[in-house]
Amino acid sequence: MIQSILEESIEVVIAGYQKKNAILTDREKMIVAYHEIGHALVAAKQNNSAPVQKITIVPRTSGALGYTMQVEENNHYLMSKEEIENKIATYTGGRAAEEIAVGSVTTGASNDIEQATKLARAMVTRFGMSEEFGMVALETVTNQYLGGDASLACSAETQTEIDREVVALVKKQYEKAKQIILENKPKLDQLAQHLYLNETITGEEFMNILHS
Repeated sequence: MIQSILEESIEVVIAGYQKKNAILTDREKMIVAYHEIGHALVAAKQNNSAPVQKITIVPRTSGALGYTMQVEENNHYLMSKEEIENKIATYTGGRAAEEIAVGSVTTGASNDIEQATKLARAMVTRFGMSEEFGMVALETVTNQYLGGDASLACSAETQTEIDREVVALVKKQYEKAKQIILENKPKLDQLAQHLYLNETITGEEFMNILHS
């Protein structure tokens, strides 16, 4: 009982309260199921990705129609380039699943796109993970612990090159996500149907079905 209350409290912080009066059409509900399983599947099929803890398609007051919760097994203070690329691929996994399973894309990936772009840009401008620019700070962040305002510290020409590299980074990880989805399409269908029927599943349930 205490555990379930604690988990719900964490979820409220992450995604808001359950929006019990939100009614999705059957098609929307199935698309959201594919979207969330896409995130989970891409995460599970990559090395150095945080384990999937929970997947739900219960709408939340934050506006989220569902979400996939990943939780690091140990304290984690540093992220490698590979880990960040994996996170970007995982963010794009929902859109990839929609495109492959449904044959169209929706507005449901808007926050994923924002987060993936933000990470890719940080790799180039702040983390020194760009082959083109190397260990050069191209962006400065003020009041980092108060939300932070970022401003580019480079020429307009360099800003254009940054944009090109960010686009290329996200595209590359999106292609990787689509490849993972295609290689595991039967499991995608099976898991999406299971989530559609149950609305919420644990990471353990997800992994059991994935490996069955």
